[in-house]
Amino acid sequence: MLSQKKSWPMWLKIMLALILGVIAGLVGGEWIKQLKPIGDIFLALLKMTVVPVIFVSLVCGITALKDLSKMGRVAAKTLLIYAVTMGIAAAIAMLLSMTFGIGSGMSSMLHGVTAPEMQKTSLLDTMMGIFPDNPFKAFAEGQVLPIIVFAIFFGIAINKAGTAGEPVQRLFVALNEVVFKLILMVLSFAPYGVFALIAYVTADNGFRVLGELASLVGVIYLSCTLMLVVVFPLLLRLFVLPAWPFIRKMLPVQLFAYSTASSNATLPLNMETCEHQLGVHNSIASFVLPLGATVNMNGLATYLGAVAIFAANAVGIELTLLQMVTVIITTVLAAIGAAGVPGTGLIVMSLVLTSVGLPLEVVAAIAAVDRIIDMMNTATNVSGDSLAAVLVARAEGELDLATYRNLTNDAV
Repeated sequence: MLSQKKSWPMWLKIMLALILGVIAGLVGGEWIKQLKPIGDIFLALLKMTVVPVIFVSLVCGITALKDLSKMGRVAAKTLLIYAVTMGIAAAIAMLLSMTFGIGSGMSSMLHGVTAPEMQKTSLLDTMMGIFPDNPFKAFAEGQVLPIIVFAIFFGIAINKAGTAGEPVQRLFVALNEVVFKLILMVLSFAPYGVFALIAYVTADNGFRVLGELASLVGVIYLSCTLMLVVVFPLLLRLFVLPAWPFIRKMLPVQLFAYSTASSNATLPLNMETCEHQLGVHNSIASFVLPLGATVNMNGLATYLGAVAIFAANAVGIELTLLQMVTVIITTVLAAIGAAGVPGTGLIVMSLVLTSVGLPLEVVAAIAAVDRIIDMMNTATNVSGDSLAAVLVARAEGELDLATYRNLTNDAV
């Protein structure tokens, strides 16, 4: 009997796509930018799955939590972990930014630069906006937070309907299987999309890291790395879990997130990895991960924390302890309200800078390296989502420890 040929794991395909994309970008120059539509199509396909994944998965997750008190516990633990990790991320980034004194030489670069015009919304408007007066409009416009709120209410309503709601629950379980088949179809195109995206980014930026902007990129990358290899493993150890299986199995997800720079686009792969590689029960993963793709932004928290110090140094302002605490709190709130799509950092940055009276002009200067920063931020964001799912599952007794520890089942 002939042995069946073993296909390469997804992480290896993505890694090769990244390497080849960088080489193609450096060698191909302007010509290689013509491949960008391939990457755009890939991102469009991914975004096509986001709304179905979020709504169907959340409804399935909530209906699986028949015990409403358990759902409350899961939500409380999830939000606590998100808030703590984002606060730590912002604090680390600010500390490193002050240590290296980033932004001190930016004053000349900021001369004559104006910040892009941005729409400002109050915290009250943001809170009101998450409750959809028309859920179909939210679906059509891809408004993730309103969709999450509607899915939560819809799932609870199915549970409260009792026997009458059981056919609806079974329908969503079936829809969940169909949606994941759709996800696998889209993910099979991942290496080609990743290659095109990385080739374009490399051709557009090269290794251009100039002066102070290079220091900002370096500090954010270092902050994110510390979160991934120090903070997250420590939190896993607090829950009596080994860190290596998590680090190893999250690698393909991180590579995917790095190349797409979108937490929402990475959500399907992240859910697949959490459930089948890390052993997180579906009832936890389908609740925690869609929520995390929208409200948990550890990487963005490092970005905003570093930018606050960067802007302060650029204009010669020394932030007080109270102002730094304000930055951390505002960063957490801004990150919670941010969308999991590329370019989010530039949109919410103005809120953080305004909270402590820092100049918005820095936003325009940072835009040149935003994509490079956003890629690392997203890899950290999705890792934080998975970490929360693992920790909550562990606390709720919904983590398959054998699957989590097994290092032979990671050929995602």
